[in-house]
Amino acid sequence: MPSNAAITPSTLSVKDFAWQILWNKEKCTLCGQCTAVCPVHAIELGVFRKRVVETSLNLSEKSSAFYKVYNGIRQRTDPAYACIGCATCTMVCPNDAIIPMKTDETDKLKFHVNRGGTPRSRGGRRNVSEGILDQIKFIRISMLTDPALDAGRHEFELRTLLGRVLAPEEQLKALQTNGWIPPVREIYPLIIGAMSFGALSPPMWEGLQMGVAYLNEELKMPVRMCTGEGGCPPRLLRSRFLKYVILQIASGYFGWDEIIHAIPEMKVDPCAIEIKYGQGAKPGDGGLLMWYKVNELIAAIRGVPAGVSLPSPPTHQTKYSIEESVAKMIQSMYMAWGFRVPVYPKISGTSTAMAVLNNLSRNPYAAGLTIDGEDGGTGAAYNVSMNHMGHPIATNIRDAYTTLCAIGMQNEIPLFAGGGIGKNGNLAANAAALIMLGASGVHIGKYIMQAAAGCVGSESDRCNVCNIGQCPKGITSQDPRLYRRLDMEKVAERVVDVYLSFDTELKKIVAPLGRSTSLPIGMSDALGISDHAAAQRLAIKYVV
Repeated sequence: MPSNAAITPSTLSVKDFAWQILWNKEKCTLCGQCTAVCPVHAIELGVFRKRVVETSLNLSEKSSAFYKVYNGIRQRTDPAYACIGCATCTMVCPNDAIIPMKTDETDKLKFHVNRGGTPRSRGGRRNVSEGILDQIKFIRISMLTDPALDAGRHEFELRTLLGRVLAPEEQLKALQTNGWIPPVREIYPLIIGAMSFGALSPPMWEGLQMGVAYLNEELKMPVRMCTGEGGCPPRLLRSRFLKYVILQIASGYFGWDEIIHAIPEMKVDPCAIEIKYGQGAKPGDGGLLMWYKVNELIAAIRGVPAGVSLPSPPTHQTKYSIEESVAKMIQSMYMAWGFRVPVYPKISGTSTAMAVLNNLSRNPYAAGLTIDGEDGGTGAAYNVSMNHMGHPIATNIRDAYTTLCAIGMQNEIPLFAGGGIGKNGNLAANAAALIMLGASGVHIGKYIMQAAAGCVGSESDRCNVCNIGQCPKGITSQDPRLYRRLDMEKVAERVVDVYLSFDTELKKIVAPLGRSTSLPIGMSDALGISDHAAAQRLAIKYVV
């Protein structure tokens, strides 16, 4: 802050910021690379005035003072340009002269970010350290020495089913009555969850699609990716790669026009249709694509003007309840694709999820249910939603599975879980725990962003600016200056790496259970936890 500036109640110093820039004057050559790449313009070139005092060894001579002017780097103290700690400046500095450091105080910036009456919104995860999933142990290990139980010596595939799975006698009855059997897809149990074309940058989105295509066509792993709401590029809808995609349709038909116009020209059917009613990070609130990210391409796909904020639209006015909404949407989507494509809803993890599930159990067209737990979401969720709303995925998916067991439909309606899976890096262990609690598969979002593109967002509130399009890695930005930093082919390579390593780890967990030919869905007797209350709530073994 300049020395002659007035100090007001809103004046902040660098010490008040969560991230502080440390700059080494001796090493810096003033090349300007750090200021050029900073996504939030937190640093700037400045002119500094320094008073220098010179004294002589001769005590009879008076000391002299003069001012020296030099150029340097300084951190801005306006909360609108607060450093996010991404360290992009450090990455490009040729002399290691600059680095952001986390403050040793509590975050005081949260008291200053609501200027103008706007609550704080951020793109990232909630600030919690550890969840129940990371505490679960796999305790049922077979004592047999059959090589089939050793993942290192036995080849087997991990597959799950997406679609309404009827018993043989029910299939025959349905065929005789309606002349139709619900479509079922055999897919890989790890799905890249809904991240829309708009939320992600073009290189990131296409890199994920390229990785998925390689896994399917070269490695024969039936991996699927969900498009997220708001449509997708027209060329994907008309390509043969559409069969590897789960198209998401929002409950307000957001982006539906582009999709319905492409149906007559589709070379193949999509893998499935997911109808989005809720998201885990913001249950009941919906998504928000802020105007920073709505460029001409996104606007054209979604049928809106460029440069306007796009909140998820409300449920269409022709639907007056969740039961009616689910029934109408599922049937209309089935009809659009000639009853060839599985259709299922996605909801937030809440205590009302069981009501939706009970409704689905009476709907012969419902192909499954995806539940997104409270830790899900990488978009523009408000802090108050992320930190204080939602339901943990472990208990929600367990309740759903036991509900299906009670009515004898546990093998008929597949459940898919999402929300914070792999949050602490334990992707395979978290996925296996949810599968044994009753899930048929899991969705991941933030994990694949971190692993495939090097996202630097963290639980300590580092970076996390996905929502305003200033991602320093170019992952969630629509600004060409930023997203050109991202190599889509490298993203595709890393997607393949992630799936191969996950496959190995999941097999290491599943094989000793003696279930090498199928996923251990609902095999809760293989789980244990040292938290007595959690053991009772999840109906798994208490171990100490």
